[in-house]
Amino acid sequence: MLSAITNRRSIRKYKELDIPRHMIEKILQSGILAPSSKNRQPWKFIVVTGNAKKDILAAMEKGLMREKEHPLLPESAQYLSGAEYTLKIMDQAPVIIFIVNSLGLDIYSSLKPEERIYEICNAQSIGAAIENMTLTAAELGLGSLWICDTYFAYKELCDSLNVEGELFAAMAVGYADENPIARPRKSIDDIVEWRN
Repeated sequence: MLSAITNRRSIRKYKELDIPRHMIEKILQSGILAPSSKNRQPWKFIVVTGNAKKDILAAMEKGLMREKEHPLLPESAQYLSGAEYTLKIMDQAPVIIFIVNSLGLDIYSSLKPEERIYEICNAQSIGAAIENMTLTAAELGLGSLWICDTYFAYKELCDSLNVEGELFAAMAVGYADENPIARPRKSIDDIVEWRN
């Protein structure tokens, strides 16, 4: 596991090779095995390939175009070009896994404190599931990219996927066509505070 953690990279270039279904199932199973708050297991995974992937990416492209005119995230406009680049990456990858918070509340609704706490706990649980999935992909010799740029096309993707709950993230999976070096990390001395 430490080897997978050390060697995992965010992959943005993929080979045009299909991935056997049993490998995708191993990735999904590792997500299912993640710890979750109160064992709620708030995740649902939607795996898209082939023509289904083309349809979903068309919906994302439509959402990115809409975001330029009627933004959901006006204060994040500087990141929209990054989301357009992410769309190209998703087009390259043979498999996209959409991760849904099946217990998630509508992102437009105001939350009571208890509801917000549940959302935070579910977010932590889903984050653990996605991390398990990225590490399993690395262990299987596959590359992956954890994607949050889906929020720029949130409505369009939710409509296209027919999501019940909250679309949380996506994950591109495929055989890596690059070998990026490790990105810089903060030192343990900068981010850890020891108290006795």
